[in-house]
Amino acid sequence: MKLLSKPIITAAIAAACSFASIQESYAVPPPMSIPASGDELEASRGVFGFLDGVNRSQALLGDMWGLRKSLSNYGITLGIQDIEEYLGNTMGGAKQGFGYDGLTQVVLQMDTNRGFGHYGGLFNASFLNIRGGLGVQNYNVQALQTISGIQAETTTRMWELWYDQKFLEEDRLDVKIGQQSLDQEFMVSSNALYFVNTMFGWATLPSYNMPGGGPAYPLSSLGVRFSARPVDGVQILAGVFNGSPAKQWLDNSQLNNLHGMQFGLGQGTLSIVEAQFSYPSLGSMVSPGKSQPLGWTYKLGAWYNSLPFADQRFDSAGFSLADADNTNGNAQMHKGNYAIYGVADQLIWRDEMDPNRTLSLFGRVMGAPQQDRNTIAMSANFGLLMHSPLKNRAADTLGLGLGYAQVSSSYANATRDAYMYSGTSGPIPTNEWMGELTYQYQVKPWFVLQPDIQYIYNPGAGIPNPNSPTGARIQNELIAGVRAIFNF
Repeated sequence: MKLLSKPIITAAIAAACSFASIQESYAVPPPMSIPASGDELEASRGVFGFLDGVNRSQALLGDMWGLRKSLSNYGITLGIQDIEEYLGNTMGGAKQGFGYDGLTQVVLQMDTNRGFGHYGGLFNASFLNIRGGLGVQNYNVQALQTISGIQAETTTRMWELWYDQKFLEEDRLDVKIGQQSLDQEFMVSSNALYFVNTMFGWATLPSYNMPGGGPAYPLSSLGVRFSARPVDGVQILAGVFNGSPAKQWLDNSQLNNLHGMQFGLGQGTLSIVEAQFSYPSLGSMVSPGKSQPLGWTYKLGAWYNSLPFADQRFDSAGFSLADADNTNGNAQMHKGNYAIYGVADQLIWRDEMDPNRTLSLFGRVMGAPQQDRNTIAMSANFGLLMHSPLKNRAADTLGLGLGYAQVSSSYANATRDAYMYSGTSGPIPTNEWMGELTYQYQVKPWFVLQPDIQYIYNPGAGIPNPNSPTGARIQNELIAGVRAIFNF
């Protein structure tokens, strides 16, 4: 049996085990509201109006000296959000250090009814300017559950481009067609989106198991989505999309589709369906003298990707890929891949004296039964969210969240094989835990300051530290930083 030298095999194992931690695992940015174009922004017109709007408007630039009002005459609304953040690990990890990330998001929407009298239509185009790259996550942290939902390859790109049309009485059916990012509608918890860590948005499991991380921020795929509301309180989402967000996804889908201008078809299909159950339902009335009920939303869904997926452990002849003497180097390929999931958002308390003060629970669990072709077998997120945690701070939000990622048995066994055939030993990847404490402080209606602390236990599910001469496991990490959100 041919043996590699220990330094070489240690580096190879570290690289293999680190593979999951540097995949394209990104989330949806914080929810973005598109400012209204009407009387509520009228006060910010002109120079002195702008200064007044700095204090009172939902957008820093208010009506943008009449631009938003003018666009509104054609049914067009404009939203601009900028996020600046500085995050890093203060202990543990491959090394310590901080880094800057930035994201500017521009959204243009046109209501066809207001624009030219066609009811139920909505055009959407969104664009991203991403700054800062992936340095801190890739080189310092190397966690499965990446520390920021906006970290991505530096570029300016088109994100989404679609048209949505409503049908039937009470808009009970609508169809959206075009370039879409699934994290805007599918498998997300509305409460979880307040957090900074990536995996509270687009889940860990599809980030590593789908080609290119799936059609989620900062990527998207061409497809069609159907939404039906057969009865009040029940909504069914279903969609079919191109199987990959880039024509070449195995190396880096973001670099292979750097500006988001690929409108790919023919690379298999990604099919997804989700049933949503909510209470109280849309249009529900509260009886006089009674308090508003504690609402909830539960979601059940599944996705299937028809593309071929490489086995995590064996080659096409059945030998271990780590067996240098016998493997042909070509991974065994499997047809298709799927996962099932559930999401819950539950309001559990509301202050009778202050209805803005509420406490909510959320959770999401996702599993992939076919472990032979997947890096992640299961992922989960849970948390507690409190709005208006302090008196007279109605717009503030306090959040405590927990994340979990478990690697597949095939991925773990592939690492065991690498050690066995090299005659070395080292940590076997298992699972990773993450906790986050965050606070959104509303400085102005258009400005949110968000200090954030994260603790990552067993980073990378237990991978060797590339900077350790002995190949010791990466130590637990304490992440700290701050995010600033501006709405223009």
